Amino acid sequence: MTTQALIGGLLGALAAAGLWLALVFSPPLRRRRLADRVAPYLGGADVPSRLLAGSEKPSGTVVGRLTAPLLRDAVSFVDRVVGGQASVRRRLGALDSPMTVDQFRTEQVLWGTAGAGIGVLLGLVAVLGGQSNPLIIAVLVVVCAIGGVLARDWWLTQAVSKRDAQILVEFPVVAEMLALAVTAGEGPLGAIDRVSRLAQGQLAGQLQSLVAETRSGTPMMTAISALRDRTHLEALARFLDGMIVAVERGTPLADVLRAQAADVRALGKRQLLESGGKKEIAMMIPVVFIVLPVTILFAMYPGLVAITAVAT
Repeated sequence: MTTQALIGGLLGALAAAGLWLALVFSPPLRRRRLADRVAPYLGGADVPSRLLAGSEKPSGTVVGRLTAPLLRDAVSFVDRVVGGQASVRRRLGALDSPMTVDQFRTEQVLWGTAGAGIGVLLGLVAVLGGQSNPLIIAVLVVVCAIGGVLARDWWLTQAVSKRDAQILVEFPVVAEMLALAVTAGEGPLGAIDRVSRLAQGQLAGQLQSLVAETRSGTPMMTAISALRDRTHLEALARFLDGMIVAVERGTPLADVLRAQAADVRALGKRQLLESGGKKEIAMMIPVVFIVLPVTILFAMYPGLVAITAVAT
């Protein structure tokens, strides 16, 4: 198969796919949703004034409105295949992101489309380089698309991990400041409010959101419980549980906060020792596979040269 025939086949396949999509999504063949079938029989909805109808402008571009049904179908397909809505919702909540699960799935579809575009470009480069197997090119495009979808999920996980690492770094200092404020006579909410105004960082932002929820009418214990449910850091969850128990049972709050801060500092030391052990093992890789073979080569090379000279 020549390069011109392969390019002609790809262009023909794209044209056939476009015609198929135009036919499938045309009004006579388009699958009607339940809401579209029921809507004409629901007359109780409020009808807006016709005087205001002319001032409304269509939202989005023409390309966006044309591709919206296809994008919704792609989002539904990705959600069915990937799943894990609870995990995505928990990670988005840990980042305090206003993004919904559907919006995240939309970004995954866009990343997958970008990956497919990269795969098509690589396929064209392979075709120009002499690769004429269409199956390999198709597999490359599919793998790049799947990689784009999974890369968006990995990026979200990395963002949550970075945020958790920052919270663990800030946590002991914030806990000590809370204990000092409570010891000075502040109440639990007043101490949290003072520390959230004085401190900066990810944990201070979490405390500010807790104070805002409390001032909007949510009970303080409910707000603390909601913050505990949003986070998946075990140390922060234990800290919030200890605060709830101390407030409800009348335990000295300052002692509890100091104990929690000491536990977090010990946890940080353990993690540092574990990280050092892993780095020590990783440092052995260049020593064993690079430095040691080069040293042996330098030690044996003069002998090999001498043996070769004697043999000749």
